[in-house]
Amino acid sequence: MKCPFCGHTEDRVVDSRVGRDGEFIRRRRECLKCHRRYTTYEYIEDVLPHVVKRDGRREPFDRQKLRASILKSCEKRSVGVQAVDDVVGEIESQLHDRAEKEISSEELGKIVMEHLQKLDPVAYVRFASVYRKFKDVGQFVDEVRGLQRDDKAKAATAAKSKAVAKAK
Repeated sequence: MKCPFCGHTEDRVVDSRVGRDGEFIRRRRECLKCHRRYTTYEYIEDVLPHVVKRDGRREPFDRQKLRASILKSCEKRSVGVQAVDDVVGEIESQLHDRAEKEISSEELGKIVMEHLQKLDPVAYVRFASVYRKFKDVGQFVDEVRGLQRDDKAKAATAAKSKAVAKAK
């Protein structure tokens, strides 16, 4: 492992822990040259589907690229890095469960938006603006109105459920 601080290639493992449901191993390492510590994660190499881009290109699914785009959407919001990692893990699980060897970037974008809508509405709109290539403010307004309608519908459903529960 190459030290991210000095580039030295020798280190020692200080601590190892199994992560979320055995999906990865988290290791704390110490560089033998500069003695600084850093964390690495080991994942089982998975065969995830290839992403078919809008122009027809195919590229391997990239967990870090997905994570970076979600983090960018959540920038300056009160969304923790752990919550973003959880979303990325859930999306990866969904992709594992699929039988197909390819997924379109449009479909992957829809999956991400479903998760972001639950996580943070502002992050959702930010992601949607790039994913759907908003060209003017009107498209932003339409998307926000759609979110507001969804919130009102959820509130009405919750109120009905509560009233039914009280009646029993």
